[in-house]
Amino acid sequence: MKNIILLFLITCFQNSIAQEKGSISGTITSDGIAITDAYIKILGTNFGTSSDSLGNYKIRNIPVGNHKIQVSYVGSKTLRKSIFIKKNENTIADLELENDKNSLDEVVISGTLKPVSRLESPVPVEVYKPSYFKKNPTANIFEALQNVNGVRPQLNCNICNTGDIHINGLEGPYTLVLIDGMPIVSGLSTVYGLSGIPNSLLERIEIVKGPASSLYGSEAVGGLINIITKNPSSAPRFSVDGFSNSWGEANLDLGFKGNIGENSSVLLGVNYFNYNNPTDNNHDNFTDVTLQHRISVFQKWNFGRKSNKLFSLAGRYFYEDRWGGEMQWEKKYRGGNEIYGESIYTERYEVLGAYELPIEEKMLLSFSYTDHDQNSVYGNTPYMAQQRIGFGQLTWDKKISNHDLLFGTAVRYQFYNDNTPATSTADKTWIPSIFAQDEIRFNEKHSILLGARYDYNSEHGSIFTPRFAYKFKATDNDIIRLNAGTGFRVVNLFTEEHAALTGSRDVVVEEELKPERSYNANLNYLKKIYTSNGTYIGIETAGWYTYFTNSIIPDYDTYPNKIIYKNLDGFAVTTGISTNIDVVFQNGLKLILGATYMDVSKTENDIKTRQMLTEKFSGTWAISYRIPKLFLDIDYTGNIYGPMRLPLLGELDPRKEYSPTWSIQNIQFTYNKIKNVEIYMGIKNLLNWTPNKGNPFIIARANDPFDENVQYGPQGNVLPTPDNPYALTFDPSYVYGPNQGIRSFFGIRYTLK
Repeated sequence: MKNIILLFLITCFQNSIAQEKGSISGTITSDGIAITDAYIKILGTNFGTSSDSLGNYKIRNIPVGNHKIQVSYVGSKTLRKSIFIKKNENTIADLELENDKNSLDEVVISGTLKPVSRLESPVPVEVYKPSYFKKNPTANIFEALQNVNGVRPQLNCNICNTGDIHINGLEGPYTLVLIDGMPIVSGLSTVYGLSGIPNSLLERIEIVKGPASSLYGSEAVGGLINIITKNPSSAPRFSVDGFSNSWGEANLDLGFKGNIGENSSVLLGVNYFNYNNPTDNNHDNFTDVTLQHRISVFQKWNFGRKSNKLFSLAGRYFYEDRWGGEMQWEKKYRGGNEIYGESIYTERYEVLGAYELPIEEKMLLSFSYTDHDQNSVYGNTPYMAQQRIGFGQLTWDKKISNHDLLFGTAVRYQFYNDNTPATSTADKTWIPSIFAQDEIRFNEKHSILLGARYDYNSEHGSIFTPRFAYKFKATDNDIIRLNAGTGFRVVNLFTEEHAALTGSRDVVVEEELKPERSYNANLNYLKKIYTSNGTYIGIETAGWYTYFTNSIIPDYDTYPNKIIYKNLDGFAVTTGISTNIDVVFQNGLKLILGATYMDVSKTENDIKTRQMLTEKFSGTWAISYRIPKLFLDIDYTGNIYGPMRLPLLGELDPRKEYSPTWSIQNIQFTYNKIKNVEIYMGIKNLLNWTPNKGNPFIIARANDPFDENVQYGPQGNVLPTPDNPYALTFDPSYVYGPNQGIRSFFGIRYTLK
């Protein structure tokens, strides 16, 4: 009987103890970004866990009472916080980590396909957040990149204002643009894919300069731009940002976040842009800036799972109607030969997602699909095109001892069709791939990264791209990185060749084009300086050398009326050095300065020539000053570009062969006394610079856009006549900078967190 009573008392005591326990859960973030693999520990106990792919964590069966929780993550300050655990309850503790010393310690993923502190990444990655782009507000990401050192948005047409992104002097086809790591912006869709991404959804932009084909395949030859959208769980509940300028442009961004049930959240973003005010300040009877009407809707879902593993889906719908041309053009003239106009209807949708497999190993399935339809006319030349890209990728992230391994396989399907003679049948391409990467950390100072990728292109066969990186961390304030590797680009000419579509030039492909190959070396040095008076100085310098074989460079020189494409019988080289300097003073003054010097050339038949539309030097700056007493921020931003060689139409063409040194400068004032509200205003293009200055004209034969009065010789060459003394045809491709002059702007932002 005594034993039974004793057993009963022990059981009651154990039940009492068991009931006096609780749990804790929450999300770990840094700068609003969910942090994976942060370590959470209850000090003085054996309780601990790591955050999952969404930054979530949960620790169960913690004894009731006061405890101290500690969160640690590389690149962030260790966080300690007192927590009271209640009986039979779950305590919610969302914790925000602070960067260790400065913005250089941000978490990046683009360099190695896995989250890592920027300081610890063996591959240099530049990070730009919305706060940087707010210093010079723009209606699309394409324009926003004008203030990034070594990156230049290049307009390809004076009339329709479409373009691409140049990195370190390399043309747009060498730049891979990703959204959340998915290659859904490509070829035909580049300029349209960079428009209409709501600023309310932008988390950050990561830029890798130099070949990244060993991880991302074709197109990542010159570098990549990864546009990363917000995590719905950490986004503001509501945000609105609208501005207009004195030219009549209007832009509106809306963002909404909602929770669906207990474990799922959704983020909705809408962008609307309108410009419908034809302007001709250079008096050539053509619109200076393309008229546009655009709407984009983006939605992103995060689904909660019992395993706390990642599952997200996102989609975007984009529609744009843009036109430019003679000032008297109307829709009724579309496709005719009475009044010249370039009219483009674009409709596209994108779907992308990520799903972490429900197994113990860390395996992530990513997928995307984009469908792009375009209905265009250039004068009386129609251009109807469809492009579809499907992509799937499976990665396995595994750590063994001092080896941080990544294995992956991917498959990409590309479909393209248009109504041009160059596309007799639809182009369909399959590209399966496998890749592997091993980051070996020898000690705190030394680590290397080895990587390789194998692609099989259904049209071009096997392609192998290896990669090597070495990081030497001399001190916490001195880091040296050496990167070397190869890149490849499978050429797809099926994009808008505006010079050909406008009728001034014919596209000629002289041979079956072989894939381009590149060999690159990049040396990067990062230095952080902390002065005794509290000033911080960050200096990052990089030098690079890239050698191209089978290079495919448009030849505008041999025949003025043709663009010739062929594999270069020789080689091309791009080499240069760039420096970024960040300075933060205690008095509220911040400086972000960038400078790049480069030489981009091709050598054929032992003759070296400078490549078209590449500047020798460029610079960018963002100078910010806060006046706390007035609740006022002042931002002065700008860029400067050196001369570029431009495409002329012959020896008699009176336009300048080289552009002048030119600069776009802006100033903005932001008032932020009202809670959750920012009121901003300023002036863009303070110098009122436009490319027509110093030139007799920009658009050749603007008075005869259908070449009705052009006379040709027996070889197809244009003959000089009294009406056409310079032997020109209509040509809007002589363009190197924006044609929009000085303008004021005013806007309001509201954010409810």
